[in-house]
Amino acid sequence: MKKSVLTRYRVMAYVTGVLLVLLTLGVIAKYLLDMNGAVDFTRVVAIAHGWLYVVYLIFAFDLGSKAKWPVGKQLWVLLAGTIPTAAFFVERKISRELESKVTDGSPVVAKA
Repeated sequence: MKKSVLTRYRVMAYVTGVLLVLLTLGVIAKYLLDMNGAVDFTRVVAIAHGWLYVVYLIFAFDLGSKAKWPVGKQLWVLLAGTIPTAAFFVERKISRELESKVTDGSPVVAKA
């Protein structure tokens, strides 16, 4: 498996995780603290998280199919983007697990 497959998954896991934490804080500010600016903030972050979560799903599914994960593990990784802070923990675990299976993707030059 190429290193770029793992790298793009890791980037999207962090982006999705940060947006979900921001969305959670925005919802708390909107409904519990009744803050005025939280409505627009929550709307913008929710839209961004929704679209970028779709990209996360594509990259996570690609990674899982190339790593030949069982369905249960694949579903857990896909759902990690919907649970606040779960994406960070799942990403770290997956990265440690797959680091030994990752290659640079650059061709090896044979010496004459």
